Amino acid sequence: MFKEMLRRILFVTFTAAVIACQAAPKPQLKVEGIENIQPDVQQGLVCKQVVELIENYNYKKIKINDSISSLILDRYIKSLDPSRTYFTSADLKSFDQYRTVLDDDFRKGDLSVPFYMFNVYLKRYNEWINYSMSQIKTKFDFTKDETYVYDREKMPWAVSSTALNDLWKKRIKYELVNLRIAGNDDAKNVETLTKRYENLRLQATKVNNQDVFQEVMDALTGAVDPHTNYFNPRNAQAFNEDMARSFEGIGARLMLENEVLKISEVIPGGPAFKSKLLNAGDRIIGIAQGQGEFEDISGWRIDNSVAKIKGPKGTVVRLKIIPAAQEMTSKPVIIQLVREKIVMEDISAKKTVKTVNSDGKSFKIGVITIPSFYADFKAASAGDPNYKSTTRDVRLLLDTLKNMDKVDGIVMDLRGNGGGSLVEAIDLTGLFIDKGPVVQVKDLKNGIEVSEDRNAGAAWTGPFAVMVDRLSASASEIFAGAIQDYGRGIIMGTQTYGKGTVQSSLDLNRIVSESIMNKLAGLIGKSSLKTANGVPQLGQINLTMAKFYRVNGSSTQHKGVMPDIQFPSLYPMDKIGEDTEPSALPWDEVSKSNFKPVQDLTAVKAELQAKHDERMKKSTDYKMLQKDIAEMKSRQSEVSVTLNEAKLKQERDKLEASALARTNEIRSSRGLPPLKKGDKITKEERLDFVEEESLNILADLMQNAKPYETVKVN
Repeated sequence: MFKEMLRRILFVTFTAAVIACQAAPKPQLKVEGIENIQPDVQQGLVCKQVVELIENYNYKKIKINDSISSLILDRYIKSLDPSRTYFTSADLKSFDQYRTVLDDDFRKGDLSVPFYMFNVYLKRYNEWINYSMSQIKTKFDFTKDETYVYDREKMPWAVSSTALNDLWKKRIKYELVNLRIAGNDDAKNVETLTKRYENLRLQATKVNNQDVFQEVMDALTGAVDPHTNYFNPRNAQAFNEDMARSFEGIGARLMLENEVLKISEVIPGGPAFKSKLLNAGDRIIGIAQGQGEFEDISGWRIDNSVAKIKGPKGTVVRLKIIPAAQEMTSKPVIIQLVREKIVMEDISAKKTVKTVNSDGKSFKIGVITIPSFYADFKAASAGDPNYKSTTRDVRLLLDTLKNMDKVDGIVMDLRGNGGGSLVEAIDLTGLFIDKGPVVQVKDLKNGIEVSEDRNAGAAWTGPFAVMVDRLSASASEIFAGAIQDYGRGIIMGTQTYGKGTVQSSLDLNRIVSESIMNKLAGLIGKSSLKTANGVPQLGQINLTMAKFYRVNGSSTQHKGVMPDIQFPSLYPMDKIGEDTEPSALPWDEVSKSNFKPVQDLTAVKAELQAKHDERMKKSTDYKMLQKDIAEMKSRQSEVSVTLNEAKLKQERDKLEASALARTNEIRSSRGLPPLKKGDKITKEERLDFVEEESLNILADLMQNAKPYETVKVN
């Protein structure tokens, strides 16, 4: 019903917008000296609808007014020139006339101002790239005591082009001195830097109105709240593929190298892998659909090339390949592949088994790492019995850990997990509790719905712990919070991100009626935006429409989840987290839901903390971690660097020697041989102190005699 209601609203507004665009097209602002990028009609229509959706259905119930317009302008300028190296103060003064007009323009679907501003940026970009290239062959004095200010975010805007010229000249000198320190000769350095800047100039020519529109919409939605986002059609596809952990194509990861599309990795199990016709390093110069004509993709943007290679399962794509070992002038090889559904196992949940010795006892502990809460909703709704999801994957891993690996306890690693599917967070929690409430969700009208695990029994009933860090957010916080509230396990790490809002993904094509889409397609004609079978693709908006709360009534918004056993944070807490976002919603709480904790771990936590603290007093790793954090904090305030080659090299050597000394001190404490400068650490020797100590904490928990008798087994 909700989407039908939205569809009816947008039916009317899209009709009015189409008529308005047909009746009175507004002339676009122009920038002399460049080929101006202009918005499409449908981009104006989408902008208008995004404003209406935000004003009517965003949880904050906010109106896009002059105050928001001012925020949008500031965010947009910052996104274009975060380092303040392109615009002058005169540019900023000219932009200020638009400070209170963007709200009115966006409500009408008028994008002329932000596109004009982007074209000014594009002109400035080309001017300073060209100026920089003219400075590369300058005979710099690398013994001179000069300083390059690389972080200008909090500095005043340059008052003139002359001031920016000086800045860019110092940037070139800085890049050259870096190449000199790396050991290259001056002639080679000039060649390397010239190619680098030629590539920067070339990339600017490939910017299109989809790129600009995405930047504009990011500024709009970001001014409202940090997690309402519009995705243009290309980005919407990427978002949904990431959520599904699958896509339809040939099974190869691609990269652009010197304007040539290159295979960086062949994904095991995919068509490319099974054909044995493609290898990492092969270059693709042409693409054909089925038996159609080849298109020469030389110089194309990588996303355009990828879009041609991907396609529906069962369809044929032909590729012109220059094998890795051959010169680009060699005769290309033509191969044919049938596209399949590719499952990205390498970024799905996975397990390892570790052995920990504690007080004379040996414990086997399974570690399950979950990079995000993913689910292939499209495959699930189509009835695919093998659809991909976090909970399904973890259930299989738990089965293996219990029955084959015979582990004594399990640690869930949610470090760096920024969230994903709310449903998956609920279902995953259900694998570790009998049944009951998992999360409370408050909607736009302040109604509260309790989402429960209704399946009796748990897939794992033994000792359990969860690792989190500052980047653990959203669904990770729902899961960790529920485990903590139920007393089902120990939470270890640092205070989490604090994202306590719920977004609904709305495909604008599904909301807007077919008749309006047909009118729009006819109006646009040869639009540069993505179309499917002649129908314009409008993209997707992830709209903040609710707020979630733990079963104990506390929101995770702003505060996140506070671990039972805390570790020092490698990430700056004052720069990363919901509480650092100006437009974020505040913390609040609701009534506690009706849930029954598994057990009270209060006394156990105190014992675990004491044992942890005792180990930390003797831990070389902990001491070095604190030193690393202290050094990072001391360097956070640095905004400039010396351009004196000898001094810069001395500083770099000192930092490198200090890092190597700390690494070797840790290795020595573990009985490992010291590393020399330039030595590479093998995969087997990589140290994860936080994980190791977390396993020790779980081992301490397992020494506690109290069983998990209240968790039922299937």
